[in-house]
Amino acid sequence: MDLSLVHPIGVFDSGIGGLTVVRSLMERLPFENIVYFGDTARVPYGVKSVETIARYAMEITDFLLKKRVKLLIVACNTIAAVAYEAIQERSPVPVLDVIEAGASCAAATTKTKRVAVIGTPTTVNSNAYARTIHALDPDIRVFSQACPLFVPLVEEGWLDHPVTRLTAQEYLKPILAEHVDTLVLGCTHYPLLKSLLQDIVGSAMKLVDSAEAMAEIAARLLRKQGLANPLRIPPEYRFCVSDVPFRFQTIAERFLGRTMKRVEVVKLPLQ
Repeated sequence: MDLSLVHPIGVFDSGIGGLTVVRSLMERLPFENIVYFGDTARVPYGVKSVETIARYAMEITDFLLKKRVKLLIVACNTIAAVAYEAIQERSPVPVLDVIEAGASCAAATTKTKRVAVIGTPTTVNSNAYARTIHALDPDIRVFSQACPLFVPLVEEGWLDHPVTRLTAQEYLKPILAEHVDTLVLGCTHYPLLKSLLQDIVGSAMKLVDSAEAMAEIAARLLRKQGLANPLRIPPEYRFCVSDVPFRFQTIAERFLGRTMKRVEVVKLPLQ
């Protein structure tokens, strides 16, 4: 057996939001080993310069490549919008990112060719989703809406709180006015609000969960390139962070949907 097939999938994010991607990977690929890195000491990335984000992304890429990963997944929309091509050039293994995953799923889902994207201000301002969707189908109209309050509300655990519902109703008003049929959750925090958002937009609108889309694309790539782990044994999950902030365990386990047995704190700069 080729031993590289048991090597882990590497997933990284600016913080803990990428754990929703890890959760989807665990469900879709139950025998794959996974190593996760969350840059919790330097989050948020959205307020930093493009050059700084790119530098951090290169550091994390090198760190995960040293862990002998067989696939790299950029689970942060901000990093994907700014540094995906640079990561791809740097990496000898395949690289996937959440923007490409969400965009391709949205393009395949929409029937009316009217798609909305919600995300952080940085992701929305980068126009990365609209560009990627248009590259797949130039006839699709894309409407974008920044939802800056969603991240703190999710981290507070207010997933079905009246304040979150009122906030979501305000953010989604302009989207509902455009009669879109597909809504992309363009931030890894947003899948935790999926049931609330679906309730507000109604059952006729399809929600695209980038984390689920990513797990499906990763499964397809592993199968196509013959990289799937042939061993049917319980996998090893490693969680690395650059800091353990207040309430980290509680928030991280909410994102992951299970307990985190061990978290490794990695000192910066990454070696």
